[in-house]
Amino acid sequence: MPLPTITIPEIPLPIDIPELLHPAIVHFVIAIPIVVLLLEIYNLGVKHRSISVFSLLLLMIVAVAIFATYLTGTVDGKATWDALSADGQADLKAHKLLGTYLVYASLGLVLFKLLFMAIGKTFGRILFILILGGFIAVTLYQGKEGGELVYKYGANNEAVANVKSDLEDAIDERDELQEKLDEAKKEAPKATPIEAKKEEAPKATPAEATKDETPKEESTPVTTEDSNAS
Repeated sequence: MPLPTITIPEIPLPIDIPELLHPAIVHFVIAIPIVVLLLEIYNLGVKHRSISVFSLLLLMIVAVAIFATYLTGTVDGKATWDALSADGQADLKAHKLLGTYLVYASLGLVLFKLLFMAIGKTFGRILFILILGGFIAVTLYQGKEGGELVYKYGANNEAVANVKSDLEDAIDERDELQEKLDEAKKEAPKATPIEAKKEEAPKATPAEATKDETPKEESTPVTTEDSNAS
């Protein structure tokens, strides 16, 4: 079941947030709550108020760090949005939504800590430890999803972004060449098929005047008897 969409009101900041600060801050968001959890478990036995106050201070730092993580993540998300695939963009949206929930959850942790400190009962300490454990589980899952955005989809990965940029430039050049080729085809005169006309030789007409062939008279051979008779 998808989480209901919630937002954080935009707060104008006096400075511009640079890119690629998100990975550096997010490690504190994951590590500090684990330290607080260990302190709370230890304090179940010793029950020192100083430890409880120190845990509260760390939780306030976590709340500030998570808000900073949200802001830096928004900057990095906008920078990498166009370089992501459709699946990567969908995961980035889900990652931002869960991060928004974590901002409000961190404020809730501080309030719960103040409440259970005021009560001062062991049951309240145990209940807070369970709530904190759930919060840590969500932050670890969020860290896993953020890692997939980087390693699976190439979010804020300069090498991947450069490859995609080069590929897009190559595609644009190909499209431009194709357009020029299409325009050249349109401007070129249409080649009409040359009909090969066979030259017909003039037919020989029968001669109107036929040659009269006179039969040759056969010459009779002169015999010896004829010559004597003469």
